[in-house]
Amino acid sequence: MRWDNLVENSPMTGNSALFAADAVTTRTFDTPEFRGITFHEIRARSILNRVPGASRMPFEWTVNPYRGCSHACVYCFARKTHSYLDLDTGIGFDSQIVVKINAAELLQRELASRHWQGEHIAMGTNVDCYQRAEGRYRLMPGIISTLRDRANPFSILTKGTLILRDLELLRQAAEVTEVGVSISVGFTDRELWRTVEPGTPSPGRRLDVVHALTESGIGCSVLMAPVIPFLGDSPEQLRATVSAIAAAGATSVTPLVLHLRPGAREWFLRWLGLHHPHLVPRYERMYADGAYAPTWYQRRITRQVHELADEFGIGPAHRGEARRITPVRTPQEPEPGPTQLTLL
Repeated sequence: MRWDNLVENSPMTGNSALFAADAVTTRTFDTPEFRGITFHEIRARSILNRVPGASRMPFEWTVNPYRGCSHACVYCFARKTHSYLDLDTGIGFDSQIVVKINAAELLQRELASRHWQGEHIAMGTNVDCYQRAEGRYRLMPGIISTLRDRANPFSILTKGTLILRDLELLRQAAEVTEVGVSISVGFTDRELWRTVEPGTPSPGRRLDVVHALTESGIGCSVLMAPVIPFLGDSPEQLRATVSAIAAAGATSVTPLVLHLRPGAREWFLRWLGLHHPHLVPRYERMYADGAYAPTWYQRRITRQVHELADEFGIGPAHRGEARRITPVRTPQEPEPGPTQLTLL
């Protein structure tokens, strides 16, 4: 296992470094929610990650307190990152979780650097920062508090219901900077969910989170991702999903068709062969040219979802735009003064 390129005060650089036993603490917990999962606690060297310029992502910086994800989504594009540590991108990705226990401490240091210009930071875009491990390690409160204290704009994408634990911190952050919150719900079909996203809260519970955030005065968008070809893309399924998203009070919905990058592609096709073998040839044709579905198909799904969103009174989010959260105020509270400008 390759660890030294990740850990603090490493004398080695690059991927040539091998596992250093004194740099990692490995733990298992004999509780139902963590059974079968191994946690590798490390003190990371850095926490701010610059997104490669060639990426399709609409942001430049991310923070990822975990590697690997117990959500176990069979399509997760981040599976490939486990291979960088010589870890398995299948079951290993689901059950070998790297925990950057010094994430908040590192973020405080890096945001205080004179080189940092206060750019937007996205979280939950690689693996979910509110996966089950967060219930034990509680890394996000320190991270959000640090971003709040520096008035640094940020956004969170999650399938986890645990985000509600940090509701008050999100409100406080929204008082001083731009904050975006988005919940990922690609479909509402429970049978599909049980097999393709086995470690996640159900779509219904995630939509309950959208409702709870909205009721608390926090505007919450939905990333309708992934729309899965031939399994979750019928007109009836799209209508049911958009209708449920609208009923939950989402401020917007943005569809994203399944993409299959190396690492995820092999694992997903293995799952497809076990559960829907008749679809394997269709997928091989659809994704013959690379990781993304054909442009005509993506445009068709986008058009259908946007039409349904208009029908139900919601619209797509603008790519890369952080959504302002309006704090809840009681009638006794004074009106807010001038808003502090941010660097976003």
